[in-house]
Amino acid sequence: MGALLKLIDAILFLFFLLIAIVAPLIDAQTIFPLSYFPEFFVQLKTNYAQDYGDYLISEKPHFFVGLVWLQLFFQWPLALLNLYAIFASKPWFNTTCLIYGVSVSTTMVAILSELAGSNKASETLLKIYSAFMGLGILAILRGLQGHSSKTTSGHNRRVALARKKHA
Repeated sequence: MGALLKLIDAILFLFFLLIAIVAPLIDAQTIFPLSYFPEFFVQLKTNYAQDYGDYLISEKPHFFVGLVWLQLFFQWPLALLNLYAIFASKPWFNTTCLIYGVSVSTTMVAILSELAGSNKASETLLKIYSAFMGLGILAILRGLQGHSSKTTSGHNRRVALARKKHA
């Protein structure tokens, strides 16, 4: 089980790293003036939207703009916290990972519903957004994973020692 958790943490680390970089440089272009961004990143986003037919990025429907605000001001800081938590083995990682996963999955339900219902999205675009839904679900599952028995037994020993001191 330990090796599987390490693999999941490695996948999530790469995902959180991607979000940490992409959210402020690419996704933020949806809500802020393009003049705030280097031309390279503006062109990168434009090419992506054209190559994959991502009409959400080019048309900027209101619900999508709202979801980008959510991503930048709620999910992005959580991604940064999760990067730190994985790197520093913080005990609150499960909690922040669960919160992040629920938020991303909720966002992806709205986006995937639009893409599937609009009949505008290519199969490739659906796969791209579905991958983010899968990573959100993976974050939820990782967040629901309890602490290892080593941590629990160490906690129980401290509680038992505290009880002995009081007796």
